Amino acid sequence: MTEAAARTALLRFASAKCCYGTKAAGELVIQELKPLAVYRYRLETFNESRLSEWAFEPVPAGRPRGAAAAPPGTPRLPEPPPFRERTRRLRLPRAALVKECHGCRGHGRSKCSVCHGAGWTRCVTCKGSRRRLKQQKRCQLCSGTGRRRCNTCSGRGSKTCTTCQGEKKLQHFEQLVITWRNNVFEFVSEHQLDFPGELLSRVNGENVFRDENVQVFPIVDFPEPEISLASQRAVAEHRAALAASSRILQQRQTIELIPVTEVRCRHAGKPYVYYVYGLEEEVYARDYPARCCCCCPCALL
Repeated sequence: MTEAAARTALLRFASAKCCYGTKAAGELVIQELKPLAVYRYRLETFNESRLSEWAFEPVPAGRPRGAAAAPPGTPRLPEPPPFRERTRRLRLPRAALVKECHGCRGHGRSKCSVCHGAGWTRCVTCKGSRRRLKQQKRCQLCSGTGRRRCNTCSGRGSKTCTTCQGEKKLQHFEQLVITWRNNVFEFVSEHQLDFPGELLSRVNGENVFRDENVQVFPIVDFPEPEISLASQRAVAEHRAALAASSRILQQRQTIELIPVTEVRCRHAGKPYVYYVYGLEEEVYARDYPARCCCCCPCALL
């Protein structure tokens, strides 16, 4: 990180804030550029889990009642690309049972939730009084009845059952739910930084280590001891949590070096510190000297 690059990053940062002035960024006297070594360790475990559940669907009127035959065979599902989450539901090749709809009890229609089966609602103009409140004249909207036909059910008091879609019957069947999930463990060695560590999760770094296999082994003897400890903890946690209830298909662990530069400078005789971090050269400046409003949300970023 050069002095020109650090100043350019600060100018870009100030320009993006509605209450930050860019003049101070150009007038700052940079005194020291201190590079810091920050590593990000990430373990990804791609696993597959399966469970069966009961589901139902409406039965068309032309289909015979009773047990319905299921598909003759279960096709084999290809696995999705590694580390991409996905869920598939597959109907099991077993007999399906046709039963009366539990939502409408086989009537095909259910009581309207707006008028509660009455077919009418209170007039919104006269509020059921049959007369306009100010003129004391008969309400023209409801013709003096104090009520209007329910628009939801068109005055019928009931509407088509949303469970069976008016078919009165439901076909119950068992289906297999297959879920592919990518579980991520992330650790950042940010003990020597004086700014929020969650900011580092939003930027990219330079990849210095990558290991991918069906099952990976913990990293040992890394120059940063915290990374080795994090790797051992991550591998143990994922195996304990996932191996018993699912099938681990692939694991990947990486270490990234996130460039962070501590910039010490002075403005109007006062010392200031800001940080330039990530390959995107983002900036964190908590005490930026030219802010027009300390209550603005921009001042908190």
